[in-house]
Amino acid sequence: MKKLIAAAAALAAFAAINTASAADMALKAPPAPVDPGWTGGYAGLDGGYSWGRSSTNITFFNSATGLPIVPPPGSITNSRFNLNGGVFGGQIGYNWQANSNIVLGLETDLQWSGERGSANYLCASVAIIGGVCMPGLTFLPAGATGTSLTLSEKIQWFGTFRARAGVLATPGALLYVTGGAAYGEINENGVLTGFTPGGAATALAFSNSVTKGGWTVGGGMEGRLGSPRWTGKIEYLYVDYGTVNSTAINTLAGVGANISSRVTDNVLRVGVNYHFNK
Repeated sequence: MKKLIAAAAALAAFAAINTASAADMALKAPPAPVDPGWTGGYAGLDGGYSWGRSSTNITFFNSATGLPIVPPPGSITNSRFNLNGGVFGGQIGYNWQANSNIVLGLETDLQWSGERGSANYLCASVAIIGGVCMPGLTFLPAGATGTSLTLSEKIQWFGTFRARAGVLATPGALLYVTGGAAYGEINENGVLTGFTPGGAATALAFSNSVTKGGWTVGGGMEGRLGSPRWTGKIEYLYVDYGTVNSTAINTLAGVGANISSRVTDNVLRVGVNYHFNK
């Protein structure tokens, strides 16, 4: 009987201990979710404004002989004009959080561009005979100032492929620098206006479009927008497309023009990204 009572007491004590342990487990809060940081892929949209520049030089030549024309005083053969307009596009990329506050990544983007600008150039006439800029003429038509070129340029679209390296100012705010390759389509069109040997005005319209490769460098800031899956960014890029070359020839006027434009860009844009690993 004594053994039975002792066994019952031991069983009751064991049950009480288990009940208390279960109660303690029920009261414990679930573990906090682990923040995956910035590592992973993302995609997003962006938009902004760009201040492009075209540094353009014109060399005129005699279209019959191919010989260069030395422009007389009063000619306009070079200028620097703006290629300004809005930009809109999207980007995809991947980040690696190297340690507690360093983030490395790769990003590519593609942008529509509304950037455009124009300028006027002149191979000036000489005295009463027209001169080298108006070959074949022995007199200067009334109101004629020489052979003129009107040039318009437009950046149709552009894209980049860049590396990014940044530091976390806070767990949710990234400051970064970026740089890499750039490419874009640049369109040139215009009118080359001159005079025939008989003194009649003549105009030739021309157009040229080329895809150019170049480079870009810049920086920005990206931060979380409430949810870890969404971030917003503001970014600046300097883009150099190199030199665009084209030629316009007005055979009736006997004059051609070689056009050489160095095209650069200053892009400021804001955007949002969706992160797939959050």
